[in-house]
Amino acid sequence: MISPIIRLLVLGLATLDLAQAQIASTLQLSKAQYLSGEAILAVVTITNHAGRDLVFQGDAQRPWLDFAISNNQGTATTPTRRCNFGPMKIIAGQTLSRQVDLSTFFQLADSGNYSITGTIRMPGQSNTESSTTNRALFTVSAGVPYWTQKVGTSAGGRQIREFRVLNFSGDQKSQLYVQVLDGRTGLPVRTFSLGEVLLLRKPSVTVDKKQRLHVLFLATPTAWVHCQIDTDGKLVERTIHQRATQGDPLLMTATDGTVSVANSLLYDPQAEAVSRAKIRRLSERPAITY
Repeated sequence: MISPIIRLLVLGLATLDLAQAQIASTLQLSKAQYLSGEAILAVVTITNHAGRDLVFQGDAQRPWLDFAISNNQGTATTPTRRCNFGPMKIIAGQTLSRQVDLSTFFQLADSGNYSITGTIRMPGQSNTESSTTNRALFTVSAGVPYWTQKVGTSAGGRQIREFRVLNFSGDQKSQLYVQVLDGRTGLPVRTFSLGEVLLLRKPSVTVDKKQRLHVLFLATPTAWVHCQIDTDGKLVERTIHQRATQGDPLLMTATDGTVSVANSLLYDPQAEAVSRAKIRRLSERPAITY
């Protein structure tokens, strides 16, 4: 005689197999290594093999798309908020993707190795069928900053922010990162890449009178990038500069506390593209009749 527990297990496996047969799902991360506080982007791709249109929808109590994340000890990461996504219709035979920033739903600031799987609940309010994606692995690192500065926010200096500038390679080329921390909790407010950096020249960093962070770094052999970041971690302005003379561009702080880039020529990629388009190629020269 088959016990009730075995019956439940068999029923659960049959339900899972049925859901897996109706859709194919995959989960892919934007990269394998992240800095603490950086956006961790996951793309869930679903192919409809059900032979009919499917409308995936749910609510905060029962979302149609959910994730399970655990660290290398197998401890589950507790969500900071419920995953509640809008409906997604996939017609028969179609493949659609949904991108999710996992850092908005889970606390992933702690350094370590993590694994993640996604679960897709099949349409129907009483439907218990679900499909599980593949497992993906990623690493979160605190990084080692070579420049830090604490500043008061514009709200009367009552709140403290800490600016950090880090060089982080991860699984890509060497990039320059900015990290803004909450001075009270020490947790990242925002972490993001300013772009690829050539470390032939050490980046220049300072803070102006508006408590904005200024970073000037060499991005290509002939181009320097100047970024301004506010205390909320927002990229306020990004400009590209080239040498004006023999020396390199550099950050200059005036007596009134304003910061500018000296010894440089402002570079406009769009203007250059338009200029190049106006130059006719040799192959476009009109034919000469003799």
